[in-house]
Amino acid sequence: MKLLRVGPAGAERPALLDADGTLRDLSVLVDDIDGVLLADAAALGRVRAAAEAGELPALDAAGLRVGPPVGRIGKVVCIGLNYHDHARETGAEPPAEPVIFFKAADTVVGPNDTVLVPRGSTKTDWEVELAVVVGRTARYLESAEEGLAHVAGYAVAHDVSEREFQIERGGTWDKGKNCETFNPLGPWLVTADEVPDPQRLSLRLWVNGELRQDGTTAEQIFPVGEVVRYVSHFMTLYPGDVINTGTPAGVAMGHPDPKPYLRAGDVVELEVEGLGRQRQELKDA
Repeated sequence: MKLLRVGPAGAERPALLDADGTLRDLSVLVDDIDGVLLADAAALGRVRAAAEAGELPALDAAGLRVGPPVGRIGKVVCIGLNYHDHARETGAEPPAEPVIFFKAADTVVGPNDTVLVPRGSTKTDWEVELAVVVGRTARYLESAEEGLAHVAGYAVAHDVSEREFQIERGGTWDKGKNCETFNPLGPWLVTADEVPDPQRLSLRLWVNGELRQDGTTAEQIFPVGEVVRYVSHFMTLYPGDVINTGTPAGVAMGHPDPKPYLRAGDVVELEVEGLGRQRQELKDA
């Protein structure tokens, strides 16, 4: 299933994109697409049955904003340097264990919402990523297979980053990762049954129409199941939590000088195979 949330920011309603591309209203069945729903197999089964039976009313998609596909996110866990090609382009050694950092849940915006360039920024960068949405409480998982079994679905994430704040201003990466609007998510949450192998997905990103990233999740150093397993040994993952699993080569930081960092007026478009497409115009904060 392709689940999404539509409407004004903070007042989104749950919806479903059916096999014919028609937007369907889910508010007749569920309150929201969130951890409560994703952990409830019976409720998801009712949604699936209603969709297959054609019982869900259609929504007019014209002019309707698409919000983040998951509401009430508890935490956004991010994995850094998780692609062999990205590690090579930045001159970094592939990590022996996954690098973990966090984004605040309030950095999450819709897939086509405006991204704000922070005040004083000269090094705002792009990163297309595969996002994992947790569907079952995960703690101390023992295998990558268990990790995959705890995934509710997948989405496109844009891990926007400010490299000066991240690397040159002291402390941890968090300064460059948590600026407002720095995590567009969506358009859809695609349920795990529609993604049989998350290690065979292409990822692409364009800036002002120029292809900048063209990668594949096959390049991940730590695959999805292992990432979920590993993270579960350092924190409890709850339904509705999001994991950004890293970015392939092609970020601005990996280019020779002068590096083509983002500015107000730039347009970024990105996609992950089968998970939909995003488009953001950048403006000054």
